Amino acid sequence: MNRIITFILLGFLVTSCGSRKKVKDRPTPPKVVVKASKKTPVINNTLEYIAYFKQAAVKEMQLFDIPASITLAQGILESGSGKGRLARLANNHFGIKCHDWTGARVYHDDDKDQECFRKYKDPSQSFRDHSEFLAYRKRYAALFKLRKDDYKGWARGLRKAGYATDPKYPQKLISLIERYELYKFDTKSKNSRSKKQTTSKTTKKRHTIRKGDTLYSISKLYNTTVDAIKRQNNLKSTDLTIGQKLIITSN
Repeated sequence: MNRIITFILLGFLVTSCGSRKKVKDRPTPPKVVVKASKKTPVINNTLEYIAYFKQAAVKEMQLFDIPASITLAQGILESGSGKGRLARLANNHFGIKCHDWTGARVYHDDDKDQECFRKYKDPSQSFRDHSEFLAYRKRYAALFKLRKDDYKGWARGLRKAGYATDPKYPQKLISLIERYELYKFDTKSKNSRSKKQTTSKTTKKRHTIRKGDTLYSISKLYNTTVDAIKRQNNLKSTDLTIGQKLIITSN
């Protein structure tokens, strides 16, 4: 009887140790999948992508002087016409990573495994962040000296400034622009903007820089553009100091 009890106890101990070992060796649970925003549009092909986002691209051009054709071509290429994982799960249409970013984020395999990418609540935020990303970084400053209809120069300049590592990146953008005639949005944007400027009365104002001011926030306040403020005040960068006075021409 004592031997039977001993065997039972030994069996229980072996089983318990085995169970604990299995629990200890259990693999790490997978990361929680981020659900796509309800605001993300359903895009079936490139033509639908262009039709949906052309107005956003033109608006960004009017505010930041980035050719609408370049914005659309980059969006098509980087997001797979809105069908890519980052576009679907994070509304990130330009593959912008988390550098200097404090907002929401997702992780995605790119040049390295599980790199950090910015996440937006709505695609329009991605388009605006793309504009600010180019406008407020010194390495892209040379691009804004090009004509707004020089999409080839912009495409090559983006690659040269380090936006993409793919040596064929410029040609891919140019090919998309010419295949879908995206350059026509640069012309429309340029004409409509010139017409508005010639028919609207303009006024000059002085703005004193306060804490928290940026060129973008000032441009929105006075219904003008960052590039226009920089030209009027001979600014070579977006750096501002409190108490600095700017001349603003607005409509």
